[in-house]
Amino acid sequence: MEDKYVIGIDLGGTKISGAVANFKGDVISQYTLPTKAEEGEKAVLERIIKVVEKVIKESNVDKERIVSIGIGSPGPLDAKKGKIITTPNLPFKNFNIVSPLVDQFHIPTYLDNDGNVAAIGEYAFGAGKETNNMIFITVSTGIGGGAVLNGKIYRGNTCNALEIGHMTLEEKGPRCNCGNYGCAEALASGTAIAKTATEQVKKGLSTSLSNYDKITAYEVFKEVEKGDHVARDVLNKALNYLGICVANMITSFDPEMVIIGGGVSKGGNMVFEKVKEVVKTRCFKAMWESTKIVPAALGTDAGVKGAVALAIMESK
Repeated sequence: MEDKYVIGIDLGGTKISGAVANFKGDVISQYTLPTKAEEGEKAVLERIIKVVEKVIKESNVDKERIVSIGIGSPGPLDAKKGKIITTPNLPFKNFNIVSPLVDQFHIPTYLDNDGNVAAIGEYAFGAGKETNNMIFITVSTGIGGGAVLNGKIYRGNTCNALEIGHMTLEEKGPRCNCGNYGCAEALASGTAIAKTATEQVKKGLSTSLSNYDKITAYEVFKEVEKGDHVARDVLNKALNYLGICVANMITSFDPEMVIIGGGVSKGGNMVFEKVKEVVKTRCFKAMWESTKIVPAALGTDAGVKGAVALAIMESK
């Protein structure tokens, strides 16, 4: 398969990243443009096309040897029809993103949600390479995920399985952007950590967090390392919820591995130790003992490498 290539497109709220890669996942050329979502559907589509044109040109690969295009996008979406239904950070509403790309490039094109795509990437090229059953969770601005079960991506009935961020963890918890209350995303995401920390400062509590004009999860981690008690309480609470979330995944799917990626996972040991501690108290012993909980391996390239892995998987 060395002479065949694919294109991976990572479509995000802030940037569109594209790459041409071979079937081993080696990236031949890569290009990124800002999404500029505020300019609307047509403008974003034109930027996606521009990214595809640019990576093909810079790769010096004959277009006939490019067998498929994979796109990872935030959901919810209809992957079978190639439609983005709606998503908070992009302008698309019931928009078929696959058809215009097929019309433009005459290359089979596949769409999947970004959680699934990142899971496929980690399974094919990252931390989950040796597994048969793995769960991927990304914890950053929001919380998402995907599952590879018995060696296959699990999409579910509407192709939106593992919307982990919208699992209810607290019946009367804080309002989530999705409209529900007490979702994992509203309790354990980077955004939730920042929001809770800001509320604590507004209460007038004695904390070094009050030295910042704007608090993000990064500042909370920083102040925890310096020994700030308020920051530690905020983080502990969020990571406890993340632990419950992971425990629910292990109880539901009995995977060999849970891979955690996204900005919050960069908190390192303090994140993984807390999550493992919670999992240990909430899962059957046989299950937690046989599940590795590890950081994602693909880092900032997870989206585009995952889209490459999707394109490879769909073209086989």
